[in-house]
Amino acid sequence: MATSLKGTARRKARVRRALKARAFGRPRLSVFRSDKNIYAQIIDDSSGRTLAAASTLDKDVRDQVKNGATAEAAATIGKLIAERGTKAGVAEVIFDRGAYLYHGRVKALADAAREGGLQF
Repeated sequence: MATSLKGTARRKARVRRALKARAFGRPRLSVFRSDKNIYAQIIDDSSGRTLAAASTLDKDVRDQVKNGATAEAAATIGKLIAERGTKAGVAEVIFDRGAYLYHGRVKALADAAREGGLQF
């Protein structure tokens, strides 16, 4: 029996389906947003490896950011993931916002990653 997806799970599945159609072999910049922190990973889906990761829980970021649940913290993580991605040899990614709307902290992270040199 097939199970039906509800709410955010349906939105997440729709976004991932569209990403797979447009990826063309590019790694995916995945964002996870919790109530207190924000996380970003650059994932190579063909090999199943994480190429670069950054979050507000990293030691060097914790000193800079007072609260991990702000747009300023997300912008810091965006710059950091762009730096780490470039260091790992990644120039182009496809942005995976998951079930989150492209607004607020997610948008701040994406804009900062673009400014840091990632293209998507």
